[in-house]
Amino acid sequence: MRIWPRSLAGQMALLIALALFVAQAINFALLVRERRQFTLSQVTGQLVARFADAADRGGEPRRLSPDRGRVRLVPTNPIPAGRPREADVEAGLRPALAEAGVPVRRIATGLAPIPPDSPMLRRAPAERARYLRESADELSVAIQRPDGGWLVQRVAWVQRDNWLQWRLALQTLILFAVILLPVLWAARRISRPLRDLTLAAEGFGRGEPAVVAVTGPHDVAMLVAAYNRLAERVTAMLDEKDRMLGAIGHDLRTPLAALRVRIESVEDEQDRARMADTVEEMNRTLDDILSLARLGRPSEAPADVDVAALVDAVVADFRDLGRPVEMADTPRVALRLRPNLMRRAVRNLIENAVKYGDGAEVAVEPRREAVAIVVADRGPGIPVDRIGDVFDPFTRLETSRNRDTGGIGLGLALARAIVREAGGDIALANREGGGLSATITLPR
Repeated sequence: MRIWPRSLAGQMALLIALALFVAQAINFALLVRERRQFTLSQVTGQLVARFADAADRGGEPRRLSPDRGRVRLVPTNPIPAGRPREADVEAGLRPALAEAGVPVRRIATGLAPIPPDSPMLRRAPAERARYLRESADELSVAIQRPDGGWLVQRVAWVQRDNWLQWRLALQTLILFAVILLPVLWAARRISRPLRDLTLAAEGFGRGEPAVVAVTGPHDVAMLVAAYNRLAERVTAMLDEKDRMLGAIGHDLRTPLAALRVRIESVEDEQDRARMADTVEEMNRTLDDILSLARLGRPSEAPADVDVAALVDAVVADFRDLGRPVEMADTPRVALRLRPNLMRRAVRNLIENAVKYGDGAEVAVEPRREAVAIVVADRGPGIPVDRIGDVFDPFTRLETSRNRDTGGIGLGLALARAIVREAGGDIALANREGGGLSATITLPR
C-alpha cells in the first residue's frame, strides 16, 4: 500500500495534515500538563488549608463543606501499601505544609475508585456526581504528625477528562476542515494545469500536439504559455523538416529512376543486373533513412491490431520468397499500435536472422503486462561487449562491405526506434548453443 501520494495536491494535503496533527498533539500535551498543574495546585491548596485547620484544633474531627468530607485523626497509616501513589501531591504538600507551620514527619497518598456510597458523590449535585464517577478517582492523603498520629483527608482527583479530549478532537477536525479544504482547492488549481501540461507533452512525443489552456496561478499560467509557444515553434520546425525530407526524397528518387531506365540499355546482362541491384539498394537505403528521420511524426494512426496475425503475415511474406522462417502457434493478442510501422520492425529483425543465421524462429509470447515477439536464429551471435553498439545507425559488425551480408546498419536502429515509439523496447541476447535472440516487448 502506497502511503506517500504521488500527486501535488495529495502531498500538500498530507504534509499539512501531519503538521496540524503534530501541532495539535503538542497543544494537547501542553494543555493536559497545564490542567494537571492547575488541579495539583488547587488540590494542594485545599489540603493544606484543611490540614492546617485540623492541626490548629489538635486533630479533632471537624466536618468541612458538605461535598469534601472531613479530616480524620487515626493512629496508623490508613492507606494500604499496594495503592498507586501521587508523588506530585506528596512533593507539593511538604513545602506548603512547612510554610503553613504544620509539622509533618511523613506524607502518604493512595488512589482508588470512588465508592458508590462516597459522601463526595452523595452530597454533590447530580451533574458533578456524574462527572466525578466518569473522570475522577478518590485520592486519600495522610500526613503523620510529630506525635505519631495520622491526619487523613479524601478528595476527588480527576484522572480522565473525556470532555477535554472530545473538545480537542472537535477542535482538530475544525482546523483540518478550515485549513485543508482551501489547501486542497489551491493545490488542485495548481495541479490541474500541470496535469494537462503533462498529458500534452506526452501527446506531443507521440506526434499528437495539442494546445494547453492557460489557467491556474500566474506562475503556472506562465509555464503553460511558454510550453504552448515552444510546442508551436517545434511543430513549425518539424513541418519544415518534413517538407525538406520530402524534397530530398523526390530529388534523389528522380535521378535514381533515370538511372534505372538507362540501365536497360546496357548490353551485358550481368553488368545490367548488378547495376539494377545497386539502384534498388540505394532506393531501400533512402527509404530507411527517410523512415528513421520521420519516425517522430508518423502519418499512420494507431489501431487495434492482432499481434499474432501481424507477425504471421510478415512470416508468410518470407515463406513466399522461399526463406526458412518458422512461427510457433500463438493465441490472439490485441494491442493498439501502428501496424505498418510495427510490421516493418518485425521484418527488419527477421531479415537479420535470415541474413546472418540462415533462418528464423519466430514466436509471440503473451505475458502478464506485456506481449513479447521473439525472433531467434542459429547464427554466430554478437559479442557481448558489442550488443549495445548494433542499435546505433550505420553500425555494422560485418566488415566485408558486402551489402548482401552487411547492409548499411539501419535495420536494428529503425526497428528499435519504431518499438520505442510504441512504448516498448528491443533486447538482444546470445542463445545457448549459438545464435541470437531478439525480443520485442510491447506493453499491454
